[in-house]
Parts: sequence; C-alpha cells; structure tokens
Amino acid sequence: MTANLITLTDPRSAAAEAFRALRTNILFAGLEQPIRAFAVTSPAPEDGKSTTLANLALTMAQAGHDTILVDADLRRPAQHTIWNLPADSGLTTMLLDDAAMQNPPLHTVAENLRVLTSGTLPPNPADLISGKKMEQALEALKSKAEYVLFDAPPVLAVTDTALLASKLDGVLLVMKAGKTRRDYAQRAKEALERIHVRIIGVALTNAPQDDNMRTYYGVKK
Repeated sequence: MTANLITLTDPRSAAAEAFRALRTNILFAGLEQPIRAFAVTSPAPEDGKSTTLANLALTMAQAGHDTILVDADLRRPAQHTIWNLPADSGLTTMLLDDAAMQNPPLHTVAENLRVLTSGTLPPNPADLISGKKMEQALEALKSKAEYVLFDAPPVLAVTDTALLASKLDGVLLVMKAGKTRRDYAQRAKEALERIHVRIIGVALTNAPQDDNMRTYYGVKK
C-alpha cells in the first residue's frame, strides 16, 4: 500500500479527519435520495481522484459500512497500484465471464473493504461500460455490499464516465487546488448535468491547511 492512504497511515491527522467529514456529508446527502453506488471522478487527469476515492472508501469501511471499491478507469487504472494488487483479473473479467459475474474477483484490503481492480484493459472501454453487462455487474456488486464506489476516468477526457454515471446514484467531483482549471470544472459540471447525473459534491485536494486546525488535531507544523 502507498503512503497516500492517509486515513490508514495517520488516522489522527487533519487530512484523515477531512475524509471522515466527506464521508459524513455523503451519507447525509443520501438520507432523502439513496446513494448506494456512486462514481468519483475529476474534470481532467492528475487531480487526485483515485487517491481521494481510496481514502474515502477506507473511511466508509472504518465506520462499519461494507464497501466495495471498483476501478472502472479502464484506460489508466490506479487502484491496483495504490493497494498493491494484481490487475489481471477484475471488472473486465466480470463483464466478459459469466462465472466471474456471479463470483467477482474481489480482494479484501481492510475490514469491511474489498477492491475490484480494473482487470485486463480492453480495446473498447466505452462499449463495455455502456453495455447491459455493466448493469448486471452493478447489480451483482450492490448485492454484496452496502456501498459500491467506482473510480471513473476524468469527465472531459473520455465518454466512459458519463456512460457509467448514468447507471449510478451520483458522482463526486474531485478538483485540485492550484491545478484544476476553472473552465474545466465548469465544463465537467455541465457535461454531467446534460445527462441528468446527480453531482453529490466536490472534494478539493491539495488545499493549504490552516495552522489552527493543525494544532487542534495534534499535527506538528
């Protein structure tokens, strides 16, 4: 596992507390409209979506929620690297193999948390994501966990995320302070709204930390 899993390596840090606050906000957002399956994405590459999702999934599991994290970025998957897992069998295996659909190749990485890596990368990710098999895979995964979280490609890079998001309960957008362009953020929001995808929130990474918060959480300067 990588040092980027701050909720595991330093659970008392302000950053870990921020992920717990994000978890709480998402759970409250689902009180009126259920949010059992959602994607985490970003407007463009390198905004930190995969690390954000990994930490968020950990906090969900730490709160006692049975959680499955799915790497649905079938172009540049990252979850297998974050968790140090093999990626040869995963989501694409489910989509192409009926036996795997019934018995997904899940990896237990922590209590209450399992990861489904990308599997072998296909030549036609959008076709796989948009097909009926993806809907079957979603239902199969939802039957095995309380929450199913998807790592999706950047919204503006490919159509995969829009196709996937239309099948889910919502999308969490990740943006990086000092990097994500304002026009990209606006375009990503508009692209999701055009297909009536529910944006459940925005997570800002790389934001400067208030020294008062550092002191409160016992973090050394």
